Amino acid sequence: MKFDTPATQNPIDRQKFVGQALDRVDGPLKVCGLAPYAYEQHEPQRPAYGYPVASAIGKGRIVSMDLRAARQAPGVLAVLTAQDAGKLGQSDRNTARLLGGPEIQHYHQAIALVVAETFEQARAAARLVRVQYDTARGAYHLESARGAAKPLEGERNRSSTGDFASAYAAAPVQLDATYTTPDQAHTMMEPHATIAAWQGDSVTLWTSNQMIDWGRTDLAATLGIPKEKVRLISPYVGGGFGGKLFLRADALLAALGARAVDRPVKVALPRPMIFNNTTHRPATIQRIRLGATPDGTLTAIGHESWSGDLPGGGPEDATQQTRYLYAGPNRLTALYLAQLDLPEGNAMRAPGEAPGLMALEIAMDEMAQKLGMDPVEFRIRNDTQVDPGNPQRKFSSRRLVECLRQGAEQFGWKDRPGSPGARRDGRWWIGMGVASGFRNNLVMTSAARVRLDRAGKIVVETDMTDIGTGSYTIIAQTAAEMLGVPIGDVQVRLGDSSFPVSAGSGGQWGANSSTAGVYAACVKLREAIAQRAELDAATAEFVDGGVRQGGRRIALAEIAAQGELSAEDVIEFGDLHKRYQQSTFAAHFVEVGVDPYTGETRVRRMLAVCSAGRILNPKTARSQVIGAMTMGVGAALMEALEVDPRVGFFVNHDMASYEVPVHADIPRQDVVFLEETDPMSSPMKAKGVGELGLCGVGAAIANAIHNATGVRVRDYPVTLDKLLPQLPA
Repeated sequence: MKFDTPATQNPIDRQKFVGQALDRVDGPLKVCGLAPYAYEQHEPQRPAYGYPVASAIGKGRIVSMDLRAARQAPGVLAVLTAQDAGKLGQSDRNTARLLGGPEIQHYHQAIALVVAETFEQARAAARLVRVQYDTARGAYHLESARGAAKPLEGERNRSSTGDFASAYAAAPVQLDATYTTPDQAHTMMEPHATIAAWQGDSVTLWTSNQMIDWGRTDLAATLGIPKEKVRLISPYVGGGFGGKLFLRADALLAALGARAVDRPVKVALPRPMIFNNTTHRPATIQRIRLGATPDGTLTAIGHESWSGDLPGGGPEDATQQTRYLYAGPNRLTALYLAQLDLPEGNAMRAPGEAPGLMALEIAMDEMAQKLGMDPVEFRIRNDTQVDPGNPQRKFSSRRLVECLRQGAEQFGWKDRPGSPGARRDGRWWIGMGVASGFRNNLVMTSAARVRLDRAGKIVVETDMTDIGTGSYTIIAQTAAEMLGVPIGDVQVRLGDSSFPVSAGSGGQWGANSSTAGVYAACVKLREAIAQRAELDAATAEFVDGGVRQGGRRIALAEIAAQGELSAEDVIEFGDLHKRYQQSTFAAHFVEVGVDPYTGETRVRRMLAVCSAGRILNPKTARSQVIGAMTMGVGAALMEALEVDPRVGFFVNHDMASYEVPVHADIPRQDVVFLEETDPMSSPMKAKGVGELGLCGVGAAIANAIHNATGVRVRDYPVTLDKLLPQLPA
């Protein structure tokens, strides 16, 4: 099904199931511990265990590897290196090689795998591997490498409208400030883990992966075998946040190990390797220049961002939102990329917009302060209903102003302290902050297969994944709505590459795109059912477990008794994205308390007002948004990977020393979804929301700290050492 015109009335609009706050259909399995994650699968019999050996240097080459003691250790079945693996390919989605040697590209790059009868034997033997290195000097610090960073060309990396330089120079009110965000880790609970088993020349992987078809394609390319010889199974993913978008070392090592010992092999990356071996959000240095007239109208907007990655990698696109969020005739955005020898930088929840808004939305607050304007009104003053860089292109829907106004009313913004230190609660200084949220609405081709089985039940099959987001539930809701059956009569099967290829989980495109693919398949199944029942599919109604037309009604169970019916289709989105700018919007409001003696910051209240099309399930969507808001607290106040500049590794590479928020850090969180549909987005009239909940939160917290203390911190995270020296005596 090609979706290239606005959606009109369709069965989804009944909203008997879609749009309802239903419990997660997979909830009981997870609560009871019956949902098997990658390392817990029991299907492969007699698995052996693999333990990786990781590079102890950040850059250089291996001179020698002594494997003798490891190979002779108890229980060891094999010790594999890049030399044993033979020639391996590399997909475009992997910047670093997943099995290194003799060249070392980054610290903790996998250089060997020990396979043994038990996990303990494999781990013990791995410690017997002796490696001699020739260490080279690496570049590990973005600030030091900034001068050598190269400007990136191309429409995605650089944009210019009007005459920014002249407009900025002529602006009566100017802001020129630099902001930094640190390297950050995904820190998902489930480790990167895989079980691999070969049958002849075909391999099956039970793994933890967000994008099944990407992983299957890339493993085939790496092993040099046809794609149809690879099967990936990932029915449950214990968190990813972008860290499991791509093929990682656990999957390749498990496949190589299983082939070498001719039996299933389990590999889970140790937690320190997850931080240093897999991907992370790269640090940024961002310069923002704003020019405005005294009445608060922006006349010049400039945003330049520097980030770093391994050779062949890409930038953190921190300027993305600045192209679309505010009006202004003269604009400039530019990205610069430095070469660093740190572990690979890549997508982490809301890549680009999350760190970009951490800078832009502080800058907007600083400019409002210079103008003597209320920060909410300043943002509203500069709203736009068209793409500022291409005024002929309208937003499919844009209700940022409503988010800001409704949020200000509900949060009690009128009571915001007029000056730092003006409001106290005991010894705590109280402050309020606001930030706009923005995330582009992306859509992806997505397919599904829907069956009416002989019992009259509905079975949905698609390789879509559920990374804790509620995919099982919203897909069940979609099929139930389209075919008029109870939720309990729908079985959803996900995360298997033998199913039709879906959008996968990433980029905030998963929910809208995957349900649209299920919608398309259900349309075909409705046609097949109507044809068997000798009814007109265009006017037949599917309700209460049957199909009816006029005075005639036939139960689906009666139709199914004649034999199973199956339909498969794919949703394709045409060129609507060229005619409309599709985005999601939010307003984030935060209240903090700051201890004037210690600088300790406590978040007291949070509110997110979101504009994101039809909300398919308010309960699961709210869960996504409050989780994202919690990540925003971490980004604002505590999260930073600390780099050892001598060796090029992240020192705090575990869940004890890499600080993330805990329950005690998080106060009351309120979420409001504006009532809306976006018929330009998909037949579901929905958009993504899981990443929008993060975008802007960090800046809202930083702005609230400034409102409380008068201290403006431009270097995240806002920790005590940055606050204390600037606090008033």
